Amino acid sequence: MNSKLHAVCDGQGRPLVMLLSEGQMSDYKGAALMIDALPTAKALLGDRGYDADWFREALVARGIAPCIPSKANRKIQIPHDRTLYRQRHKIENMFGRLKDWRRIHTRYDRCAHTFMSAICIAATVIFWL
Repeated sequence: MNSKLHAVCDGQGRPLVMLLSEGQMSDYKGAALMIDALPTAKALLGDRGYDADWFREALVARGIAPCIPSKANRKIQIPHDRTLYRQRHKIENMFGRLKDWRRIHTRYDRCAHTFMSAICIAATVIFWL
């Protein structure tokens, strides 16, 4: 029983959109569920799990430049802006700060809606207050 948290953050690393999915769901399938909720932005930084042609095309159609490294098994590697991609540490720091809360780190709550409520409360306290 595991879960995966997908998040869209602003430039400061504060979460704007969050989605809780089953642990075995791939990243780009989670992105498909969140694509309509994406805020307007110049660029989107994502890890290798979000490397899919349809996702890149959807971002370009919305006027968002994808900065996603190619997967290792991609036949033709797509270049990305390495300088911009270095800012992705802010997203990883956000996940780290959320997991400082013992309730979230150990996932005491077995119901998905209760667990997501705890994540939202923690995000509000940590990042917005």
